Amino acid sequence: MCWIFADQSRRLFQSFWKCWCLHEGGCVIFTKGTVKKIRKPKPWKHPQPITKTQLMQLRDEFWDTAPHYGGRKEIWDALRAAAEADLTLSQAIVESAGVIVQSADLTICYDERGAKYELPKYVLSEPTNLIQDG
Repeated sequence: MCWIFADQSRRLFQSFWKCWCLHEGGCVIFTKGTVKKIRKPKPWKHPQPITKTQLMQLRDEFWDTAPHYGGRKEIWDALRAAAEADLTLSQAIVESAGVIVQSADLTICYDERGAKYELPKYVLSEPTNLIQDG
């Protein structure tokens, strides 16, 4: 995120434009980027009813193996934090990590280098046929 002078009045505007900065400091190139508003995934049903414990196990297995699918660990970590947070915090996390959101429900994202990150719905929300433990 950069602060830029947007008009002749020299007022500062916060921008979600991408910028490249020199080592000496100062932004030198701006390209307008779009910020996709994150939303909850649409309701979905697991092929068979599962318990909360089974769902948590699936999620843990996915996050433990996700970095092996490619991409950068810090982006996977940011996506996990975003998946486990409320929508407002999720938005802030993906924006600050430089994640490019293709699908507003976070199922398909990219990093700034073009690596693709696919998240299954079960890490983003609970199925409609979730069975309560106990």
